[in-house]
Amino acid sequence: MTSETPTRPELGDVVVGVDGSSSGRGAVLWAAHEADRRGRPLHLVHAADTDRRAAFADAGTIRAVREAGRDLLAETASAVRDLFPDLPVTEDLSRQEPVAGLRAAAGHRGTIVVGSRGLGGFASLRLGSVGLGVAGRAEVPTIVVRGDGDRPLSGSVTAAVHGASDLGWLLVAAAEADARKAALRLVSVWNVLTHVGSVATMLDDLDGIARQRVHEVKTLADLAREFYPHLTVSHHVETGTSTPGILVEASAHTDLLVMGREHRALGAGPSLGRVAHVLLHHAHCPVEIVPPAFAARVAET
Repeated sequence: MTSETPTRPELGDVVVGVDGSSSGRGAVLWAAHEADRRGRPLHLVHAADTDRRAAFADAGTIRAVREAGRDLLAETASAVRDLFPDLPVTEDLSRQEPVAGLRAAAGHRGTIVVGSRGLGGFASLRLGSVGLGVAGRAEVPTIVVRGDGDRPLSGSVTAAVHGASDLGWLLVAAAEADARKAALRLVSVWNVLTHVGSVATMLDDLDGIARQRVHEVKTLADLAREFYPHLTVSHHVETGTSTPGILVEASAHTDLLVMGREHRALGAGPSLGRVAHVLLHHAHCPVEIVPPAFAARVAET
């Protein structure tokens, strides 16, 4: 370990979508706690989508929609200030649709928080289109609030890592753990079925590949300790045939699960990947998705 602590990533302002749904109200409360932990402002955003509505609605309808949005923002801000009187809170009535409105409000440094389901769609769906859209397209970290809000805290943050290239977004997970005064747990799933017949054959040294994965995860844990010497950091390589299943189970024993978003193969368009998609639908705790460009900026800094 070096004698001087390296520069740590700084967690940005918290931007949360406000839509009046029960899931949205839970996300606002969670986001207020998050902003308070970070010592950063909370930005309430209601996307009225009036730019699109103007094509088929009259002026009176647009005015009513905007007035309802202002009332919802004012009521939500008042409720947050009652619980967090010292927390700076802003209100933003966006003319854009929800995904674009939240991305614009977050800029290049904020963190977006959304509920697991909004007002639209079917009650049986596990995640709304806004949550999927923001998680897949945002240039900043997105947290989808899932799980039981009354569940006792575990005092841990879990980072779902794969290898050495995950350092950038791992440091975001470390910063989240540090803000909570919680432990950081690195979990990597080694699925032998992903190697047999492609990267390796049954005659290749699968044990050697497994040892390499353990070494890479340990190296990541050591780097996290360099940035946060007082943070309790543990690392585990789990074996199994279902990476999403193991991570969903891990989410039942942590307060926040953090993972990176995959690069799209051709370098264009949003991509969540199968594992992130399953977690956003089935995790037992809030899930934070860190996009590759944001993680790269953290690593470079």
